[in-house]
Amino acid sequence: MTTRRDARRLAIDVLYQADVTDAAPAAVMQDWAAAGREVPSFSRALILGVEEHRPEIDLLLEENAERWTVARMTALDRTILRVAVEELLHRPDVPTSAVISEAVEAAAELSTEDSRAFVNGVLGPIARELREG
Repeated sequence: MTTRRDARRLAIDVLYQADVTDAAPAAVMQDWAAAGREVPSFSRALILGVEEHRPEIDLLLEENAERWTVARMTALDRTILRVAVEELLHRPDVPTSAVISEAVEAAAELSTEDSRAFVNGVLGPIARELREG
């Protein structure tokens, strides 16, 4: 069984690949499945959710990333943030603290030294707006 953390990381991998190759996330996910790589249901839900809600997600990112546009963000940070905002918007079963913690940890492990603070700084206001009202 895949943990939610592993499923998030796989969703980040698929969405990152889609972003840098300018492919549809669903198509990348299908390619992975065709290559024998399992895409768990939680990963699939995140990937398809980001694909479906990307305009709404990117608008929230633009509004909350001071002096940054989504296009200017590194592809990896942008992907991590998109997954986290998808969870904040459409996965009320996932605690806010878990969403932010997992995103910050992914940024620290996968991206640049400054990414941890950047991801945390962008997600904090979004989480307060979406989850606290």
